[in-house]
Amino acid sequence: MPIYHKLGKFPQKRHTQFEKPDGSLYYEQLFGTIGFDGMSSLLYHVHRPTQVKEIGKAIDMTPKIAVAKNIASRKLVGFDVAPKDDFLEAREPMMVNSDVLIGLAAPRKSITDYFYKNADADEMLFIHKGTGTLKTFLGNIPFEYGDYLIIPRGMIYQMEFDTEENRILYAESSSPIYTPKRYRNYFGQLLEHSPFCERDYKLPQDLQTHDEKGEFVMKIKKQGMLHHLVYATHPFDVVGWDGYNFPYGFSIHNFEPITGRVHQPPPVHQTFETSAFVICSFCPRMYDYHPKSIPAPYNHSNIDSDEMLYYVDGDFMSRTGIGPGYISLHPSGIPHGPHPGTYEASIGKTKTEELAVMIDTFKPLQLTENAMKIDDGKYFSSWLDKE
Repeated sequence: MPIYHKLGKFPQKRHTQFEKPDGSLYYEQLFGTIGFDGMSSLLYHVHRPTQVKEIGKAIDMTPKIAVAKNIASRKLVGFDVAPKDDFLEAREPMMVNSDVLIGLAAPRKSITDYFYKNADADEMLFIHKGTGTLKTFLGNIPFEYGDYLIIPRGMIYQMEFDTEENRILYAESSSPIYTPKRYRNYFGQLLEHSPFCERDYKLPQDLQTHDEKGEFVMKIKKQGMLHHLVYATHPFDVVGWDGYNFPYGFSIHNFEPITGRVHQPPPVHQTFETSAFVICSFCPRMYDYHPKSIPAPYNHSNIDSDEMLYYVDGDFMSRTGIGPGYISLHPSGIPHGPHPGTYEASIGKTKTEELAVMIDTFKPLQLTENAMKIDDGKYFSSWLDKE
């Protein structure tokens, strides 16, 4: 994310001596991406961040694929995913390809007895239900209903929930998650026509530094395995940092929809992008205002991408039989469009209150066993004319 941020204390000049009050040194760490060419931050630790006391068991996290080559449109009843206490155990993969894993989670309890980092992927957590705090070694971010949390790979974090009823849509991306290029200028600043700006970001605050030695369980996802390590010092021992590589939040409610005289294509809803997929936000907005406009989307062919829609709230005007927490999947290879009757019924309407998250992938998505358990099995036939 091309924006500079800093917290805590650090020396004026990088890679120079930074003394503690007792005269010993803080330990500098470059937290970078794409070798030395991507976003990076410089961190200063109370203790050396390299102290591992024990390497324990590793658990295979490879999703179990039920349908590897899918051509059917699907509807998943997301709230049928059963809640579980543990944050990681609650995460259930639904769809996956070599670029992204998309899943649902309903965790009941906060992470208190371990720390977590995903060394394989950037993470996007969309908070559908619940409130709490994303706690990281670079500071804390309070979250609530409608927040996207973007967590770069390698970030050490815990999730602290205020509630027991929590619902999360998540995506794990093998490539970095950025804001759309067409909304940024040469220097990385969001442009005037962007549907959001830097003021909307929820940046890390309240940096909490722990000077503790002992045994601290670290769970690390690497190469599809969940490794259990024991660190000798508290992972949240950063006294200060600055740079461009850090977690942040953004509320879907702060996305300002782009509208026009005729129906606007899905890219106007784009919120994040990677080299392999995009994330879009469908938000309450005024409809098209041409006197002959048809607010419902036109039929379109998914030739180059699979389209996944996660329904958050409101009345999604082009769909019937959809409720909060549902997922629809429209695979590449076949056209899709508004359900029968919704095309005509949209004429004359002036606004919509729909709220949804869309993920379009450039490679086909495989469906997991978890997904097939909550698939209604008949969504593909929902466009047939009623006799």
